[in-house]
Amino acid sequence: MAAGSLAALLQPDLILETTIEQLRPSLLATYHLRGMVLDVDDTLLPTWDAALPPHILAWLLEIKHEMPIWLVSNNWNHRRIERIAQQVELPFLVGAGKPSRRKIRQAVQAMNLPYDQVAMVGDRLFTDILAGNRLGMFTILVQPVVVKRLDGKSWVRNMEFWLARQLGTPLAIAPPAKN
Repeated sequence: MAAGSLAALLQPDLILETTIEQLRPSLLATYHLRGMVLDVDDTLLPTWDAALPPHILAWLLEIKHEMPIWLVSNNWNHRRIERIAQQVELPFLVGAGKPSRRKIRQAVQAMNLPYDQVAMVGDRLFTDILAGNRLGMFTILVQPVVVKRLDGKSWVRNMEFWLARQLGTPLAIAPPAKN
């Protein structure tokens, strides 16, 4: 794969400057999105938590009434992801191995929607965004819910951004959504 095509696969359709709850129904409607696949760890809650924060829980309950949502996680801890999904009664898949497309494809097919009408939402370029773009989905990069400067994930995330820019991915941040 050429660097230019990899750069395109790493470019989200939308980059939000805040965490996921900025994704309002009106913004999703603007892009004609009818379904959503959500990453779990660091997109909805920190990796070590199993209880959704109240503001994320409220956001999920609001969006769930607008469109189908699937949780698709690279995490292999079935019990933890199941507990998270049960809080809002959402279907889920674990051990996705993103950027593998297999489990994301399974979620989108269950929604019975075209890929370009389903958003892949996550906090990582080389897993969530790459996987979604490989399927022709509308990809949305959000800020992780918790960023600690010295944790391993923030270092990896910074490295992903650096590498993506070296490959020619612009990574421009979208303006905040207005309700």
